Amino acid sequence: MKDQKIGGAYSHYVLFVLVVVYVFNFIDRNILSILAESIKADLGVTDAQMGFLYGTVFAVFYAVFGIPLARFADVWVRRSLISIGLMFWSLMTALSGTARSFAMLAGFRIGVGIGEASASPAAYSMLSDYYPTRVRATVLAIYSSGVYIGGGIGLFLGGWILDSWDSLYPIAEQAPLGMKGWQAAFFAVGLPGLLMALWVRSLREPTRGISEGLVSEKHPAPFKVLATELGAMMPVFNLIALRQIGASVPANMLALAAIVILGYGLYLLTDTAAQWVALGLGAYVTISWAQSLAKRDPATFAMIFKSRAMIYTMIAFPTLSFVTYGVSFWTPPLLMRLHDTTAGEVGMWVGLGNAAGGLIGVTLGGYMADYFKSKTPSGRLIIGFVAVFGTVPAVLWMVYTDSLIWAFWLNFLYHIPSACWPGIPPTTAADLVMPRMRAVAGAYYILVNTFIGLALGPYTIGRLSDFFEKSGTDGAASLQLAMTSSMAIFVITLICLVMAWRYLPKDEASRLDRARALGEPVTQTT
Repeated sequence: MKDQKIGGAYSHYVLFVLVVVYVFNFIDRNILSILAESIKADLGVTDAQMGFLYGTVFAVFYAVFGIPLARFADVWVRRSLISIGLMFWSLMTALSGTARSFAMLAGFRIGVGIGEASASPAAYSMLSDYYPTRVRATVLAIYSSGVYIGGGIGLFLGGWILDSWDSLYPIAEQAPLGMKGWQAAFFAVGLPGLLMALWVRSLREPTRGISEGLVSEKHPAPFKVLATELGAMMPVFNLIALRQIGASVPANMLALAAIVILGYGLYLLTDTAAQWVALGLGAYVTISWAQSLAKRDPATFAMIFKSRAMIYTMIAFPTLSFVTYGVSFWTPPLLMRLHDTTAGEVGMWVGLGNAAGGLIGVTLGGYMADYFKSKTPSGRLIIGFVAVFGTVPAVLWMVYTDSLIWAFWLNFLYHIPSACWPGIPPTTAADLVMPRMRAVAGAYYILVNTFIGLALGPYTIGRLSDFFEKSGTDGAASLQLAMTSSMAIFVITLICLVMAWRYLPKDEASRLDRARALGEPVTQTT
């Protein structure tokens, strides 16, 4: 694309298509929330297990495969990677409708997580090449609106299909293939993604680095890179890879031992083995990858892990995600327990509130972030403070109001501040690294966000709910208390935002100098 126009009409078209991809991503991911009560009744699972199913089992594989797929996106054709991933996760979503046990459903959710890991790092990288840096937060915020549009559509469609199916087939044995309503919903939202994948494949691939005049050469062996990255992360194979490149195997084993001891302690505390086995596996694989990256690509490792601005930013915003993922997942079940309502009604109004409030919040947040950035180097981080102080009162009011109508309105209102921040961390990551490192930096953010937000948020609220219920509190009140307690993590959010504010100006201003000092070739064009 020698004549690629930065920020032109075709750029807007690509942005639109990638937003639609992200909408599909979150329809397939978030529909589980509105189906949770039916799945619990049919498969006989607990709140903690549902949190594990929605969060941890999906999140670990999403995060783990996100790293090698992001590295692959930095060297291969990004539009093709997104297309293949979309096709795979859509198929896994549809196959979720064949599940007859909790284990089968968990297996298909693993597949959804692996497929969805291909999308965002590649999309962040593509959009960073299609638009100039001055509007990067706005563009990535618009892309991130797919989270709320897709999540809202997923709730609406899931609730509508669930009620309609159960009305048509009150006796499950008389339904086609004996399917329950929740199983039919998975088929309905999964199959259209197969067609969408063909549309994505038709997009034009932008020249890597062109938006900043830092054009990167094409990699001669992209599939070798993918194989190397996968080998660096797969247990057992990772030890061979570490030894070959001269990394410390004993240090890796020491990290594994520490993870096992900590995981066993958490198991004794919570009696939830699967949660900590899955999360421990994710943590070990991540450490192995970072250890390998430090030897194979020390420049990328240092640009990511030796930037204090990057580290604090990548902790601050995922702790926000801990609350937003957890509260968003458990809002429909809470309202169905508290009020005399149906899945269809909750899905429609909560879904509409999620989509409308999230779209307003994420778009406004991206625009304001770029405005604040033009006034002060750390300006985009202001949005993080807005998210914290706007979310807390609205969530508390929503959780404890006696009015279902007010709960629907407050769900819409709290999504405006709680959704204003998703464009900030990937934008900050892109600003702190070189163009060839963007997808990996974006995947690093997604990994931390997934572990802290998705793997721990829904599970922790579900686990607390089970604990409070066993202590004598009824199911609705226990979930109210659990959702409220989750917001204590905002103390960590605020501390990390303050620290990121301190270090960001220096780290961003020194980006090219740091890259040169690490031996990175820096070729600027006009």
